[in-house]
Amino acid sequence: MELIDVSGYVAEEKMAIAKQYLIPQGLKSTGLKNEQIEIADESLSTLIKSYCRESGVRNLQKHVEKMLRKVALKLVKGESEKVIITSDKLYDFVGNPIFTKNRMYEEPIPGVVMGLAWTAMGGALMYIETEWTKNPATITDKDKAVGNIILTGRLGDTMQESAKTAYTVARKYLSELDPQNVSLLTGNLHLHVPEGATPKDGPSAGCTIVTALLSLALNIPIRNNVAMTGEISLKGKVMPVGGIKEKTIAAKRENVTCLILPEENRKDFNELPKFITDGLEVHFASYYKDIFKIVFENK
Repeated sequence: MELIDVSGYVAEEKMAIAKQYLIPQGLKSTGLKNEQIEIADESLSTLIKSYCRESGVRNLQKHVEKMLRKVALKLVKGESEKVIITSDKLYDFVGNPIFTKNRMYEEPIPGVVMGLAWTAMGGALMYIETEWTKNPATITDKDKAVGNIILTGRLGDTMQESAKTAYTVARKYLSELDPQNVSLLTGNLHLHVPEGATPKDGPSAGCTIVTALLSLALNIPIRNNVAMTGEISLKGKVMPVGGIKEKTIAAKRENVTCLILPEENRKDFNELPKFITDGLEVHFASYYKDIFKIVFENK
């Protein structure tokens, strides 16, 4: 048996499906007429982004039907002749939103970089945080060459290997960039991926980890509103990854303006519809040095 991977619907496609199929079907099943209810586009958009991020539309259908049943009840009770559902009234019909804002940091700080991940619910932002557990400035001569790294955040085997590779790449890159800066060689590091209860795996955070380590070592934050994805090789080559469509959608949903993707994923990005890619500044990297120039420009 051959398995065929099919990408999920994007928000615009879900909106069209809801308007053309789900809402008319729900009106028919509840006995409502078009003139008795009005669902604003803004409320549908909020419903899709904050309640129904899964790949398909089954959950969206359940939420639409739930809203229409409550509207029908209001009309039967004589509470209203017409119900208008706006985004600020969604809570009354479907409760609290399941998904809230994904951004942990509004402004970049040294040692923290925003990556992109693929999950069962589609794309998502994934932060890489780094901090010194032993500050290089406090290390004496007898402590030299004891630098190491601690990994936390329920990382799978592949992601742990990717982090160790990124650590080596970052050390090498820093020694070439600034030979006097030996912080990654002597300092003890802690690397954490937030949402510790969620298992994480895969190699696609390699470039993000290298950038976080260099940002910490240089004590310089990266450019604002930048997110990246890409596997890193031991020699600094940026390798292709999967889920480009879902990751791009996640970045745009969170108002990320600059994306860095592997050069070999250019063809995948070029296949995306224009309404997904509009407004995004996209860079394609072959080696890590290409990423460094973008994220630390003018710094």
